[in-house]
Amino acid sequence: MVAPKLLQTDEAEVLGANQAFYDALVELSPEKMMSCWWHDDGVSCLHPGWELLVGWEDVLESWRNIFNSTMQMRIDISRTLVRVRGDVAWVSCLESVTSAYESGFETAVVEATNILVRRSGEWRMAHHHSTPLPDRVPSGTSKRIQ
Repeated sequence: MVAPKLLQTDEAEVLGANQAFYDALVELSPEKMMSCWWHDDGVSCLHPGWELLVGWEDVLESWRNIFNSTMQMRIDISRTLVRVRGDVAWVSCLESVTSAYESGFETAVVEATNILVRRSGEWRMAHHHSTPLPDRVPSGTSKRIQ
């Protein structure tokens, strides 16, 4: 007997798409990142300390540059809030990010907002905005470790 397929709520689907984005980040995978985003001129991304990037080609290039300069990344997500309004959803969360580079490690707590859009039943990223919270670092870590 085949078990009936459980219908997911919009919120669960959005959180699944949001998690796929963070999985792509941790895996430093441009291919997986490509599957998380809509590929059009309307997408945008604002990394900490960067100018706003608009359009898929610029957004993808930014992720490639980040992945090429990063040896390893760990991200722990907390305080996740999700809102869905029709075919648009946004996720607000705290990211505890530790990145390893040739020159050492860097740890930060970042406030992030991800806007996702549903097309043909599929949720993908349309905008990612992250802002560091300089006075907050994860417990047991420092801002910069050499």
